[in-house]
Parts: sequence; structure tokens; C-alpha cells
Amino acid sequence: MTAEQPTRVLIAGGGVAGVEALLALRRLAGSRVQVSMLAPEDRFRFRPLSVTEPFGLGAERELDLLELALEQGATFLRDGLAVVDPEARRVTTFEERTLDYDALLLALGTRQVDAVPGAVTFRDSADGGAVADVIDRLKRGEIRRVAFAVPVGVTWPLGIYELALLAAHEGRDLGLEDLEFTLVTPESRPLEVFGAKASAAVADILAAAGIGVRLATPPVEYADGRLAVAQGEPLACDAVVALPVQRGYTIPGIPQDQNGFVAVDRFGAVFGLERVYAAGDMTWFPVKQGGIAAQMADVAARSIAALAGAPVDPEPFRPVLRGALLTGGGPRYLRTPLTEGEHPAVARNALWWPPAKIAGRYLAPYLHERAGYPRRGPKSLEDLEPRFDPGASADDERDDVIGLALATAEAEAKVGDYGAALRWLEVVEDLDLYLPREYELKREAWRADAAR
Repeated sequence: MTAEQPTRVLIAGGGVAGVEALLALRRLAGSRVQVSMLAPEDRFRFRPLSVTEPFGLGAERELDLLELALEQGATFLRDGLAVVDPEARRVTTFEERTLDYDALLLALGTRQVDAVPGAVTFRDSADGGAVADVIDRLKRGEIRRVAFAVPVGVTWPLGIYELALLAAHEGRDLGLEDLEFTLVTPESRPLEVFGAKASAAVADILAAAGIGVRLATPPVEYADGRLAVAQGEPLACDAVVALPVQRGYTIPGIPQDQNGFVAVDRFGAVFGLERVYAAGDMTWFPVKQGGIAAQMADVAARSIAALAGAPVDPEPFRPVLRGALLTGGGPRYLRTPLTEGEHPAVARNALWWPPAKIAGRYLAPYLHERAGYPRRGPKSLEDLEPRFDPGASADDERDDVIGLALATAEAEAKVGDYGAALRWLEVVEDLDLYLPREYELKREAWRADAAR
């Protein structure tokens, strides 16, 4: 493509991988690409913090994809991908539009399927309040024994660990006695995807919270107050919260396996097709996680940028798993390479900056700035070194710092220094990764006041 004819790039999908790819292409290729985004929803929602919603903490945030696209010099079409014709380099949408492309990036995500009959399935923010209802029943004393289940086939179980830890923390805060929480998982050790060091730290955290763990125990079905498991005795409990398994969407024209996943090479290209790339949960890669999806999007975007003539070289996918485990007593940061390279790390301090749950190279700094905080530090995600022992007893000190920061924010807002108030809220969010819901609302009000 010449400078007069930029490479036409179509991004199908408006989730983590799609948004990261859009930001990466603008940074890497600039005017050499003409980017269009196609997605059935016009909002990008920050789903990783949805584990806090059943407890009335934090708030789901969203980006307007049309606004984002215009800001990045791209176009946005609210519609869904129906069929791909790789030979003609053309797609057909749900509304029977035809769109031509020079490079296609598939970032469609997956569909979530119930895996434990009888259990409440946690579907991020889309569970209709079902998990919140379980927590409310705990608070009212209607139930006291809850199992948190990881079905076979789930490769990213961190959310269910967070739900269990936050539920235990909530019970302690309310002074509820005789509550029983059990985590049931086919894993051989807690959060084994992060490796032995992180597993040992997580095991200690679960034990300190009073959460029982049944390892190597695949959950099967919940009925009549008992969770049946593939091996061993059933577990007596009053409710079960389980994760779903993920399956890909059927896309005519794209080769997929029996579960709907798409095979890509180490540069993000779909095997057997020219100028078609894929990133995120819809691909063959077993770990379905936002940070991994963003890394795959970066790899594909770099390949497309090189195709468009940008002065960059394609780089292979070298996944690094980053996860911030919400415990109710401050997050624990976990980082481990999934290929040979750096050593695993576990710490109380942030292991990357900005310390977002979605650890995307370009997405994390972008969301940090969009949250109302001034841009500072690196323009792309950077890893940090561990400084604080993850097992250190620092919860009281942390709570004191958070309380002081919120009180100071209130005081600054009261005297009209809304910029300072917002900076103190940033301190809280950096420590906890989310704000109490009332302060999410206050932040919006203070931001508006600061702009006057």
C-alpha cells in the first residue's frame, strides 16, 4: 500500500483485544492504516472488577466505542460479524452489510456456557444479580455454607478465588459466625497456572481467610444441598457459585476446532489464511484472560503494522501472565512468564504500572488517564520489581492509609481543590484497584466541578 492508499484494517470485536489492537495500531502505524472497528455493542465494559459488584463495591465502567474510534482516527460500526470470505478479503455482517479489508483482526471473544448444573453461574456483570443474591442470603442468615466451584476446562479461575475471599471478608466485617466457605477445583494446587511460588502464597491467603480447599476435585452437579464431585464424597452446602466454561462463536470462512477456537501462529496470523489475524479468548491459547488477550492483540497489531509499511518488525507471542488477586485485605500481585524468561513474582506492591486489572500495554495507561488522573510515567505498561512480602501482616496499616486518603479527599473537595481530591482517590485506587461505590459517584461530581 502507498502513502496515498493506507492499509484498510478491520477489527471485529470491541472487547479487550479489539480495543488494545486499535490503540496499538494507532501508536505503531499511524496514518499508514485506515482502521474500522465492527462490534455488536457500542460500549466497552471493564469486566475484571465485576467480582466486586455482588458486594456493593466499585462500579463497572465503560467506554463509548464510537468516541474511542473517532479519537483514534478510526471508524466504528455497530454490527456483528457473520461470514468471512478470506479469498475476496471481505466480510458480511449480521445486517447483511459487506465490508472489504486488506487485513482482518478477529477479536470476538467467547460465549459462556454453564458447566455445573444446579449452581449459580458467575458471568461477570451479566449474571443478572444472581451472585449478589447469594451474598445477600448470607448476610440475612438464610444460608451459611457456600461452595465456590471451578469446573473442568476453566483455565483462568482467579475470579472464583476472589469471590470466595471477598465473601469471607464480608462475613468477618459483619461479625457473622459459623459461615463455611469451600473452594472446589480440579487444580492440583491453588491458582496453579501461576506456578508453585504463587500457589503457596495463595494457599496461605485462603487459610488465613478460613476458606477450605478441595484440590483435584472436579465439581459435577449441585442438587438437594449436595455438590457432587468426580472424585470423593459430595460436599454438603447451601449454595454453589461456579464459573462457566468458554466456547468460540461459529464463523463461516474461518477454520475452528470442535470448541470453536481459532488456531494462530506465534505472530497472530490464522493458520491457512492470508491477512487474517486473531487475538484473545477466541484463539487456541488455553489461558483465557484479559491481559493475555491484550498481549495477543499487540502481537497481531505489530504484524499488521509491518504489513502496512510501518518501521517495526513483527515479534512473536511471549506470554506473561499478570493477575491482581482481590482479597478484601488489599490485592496480591502475581506475575509469571508462560515461556522461559523472567522468574515468577508475588508481592503486595504493584508488579506493573499502571496497576490495572487489565494489564494491556496500551490499554492500561489509556484507562488510567480516562479515569480522570493526569498522565504520568510510562506511555505503555511497564513491569516493576516486588518490594513487599505478600504474606506480611499489613492489612491494618493499609486500611489506615485508605481511610486517611478518603478523608483527605473529602477535605480537599470541601475547600474546592477538586484536583487534589481526585489525586487522593487515585491513591486509594492504586492500593485497592477499586473505589467504594459512593466515591465512584463523588469522583464524577468532583471531576465536573474541577472542569468549571
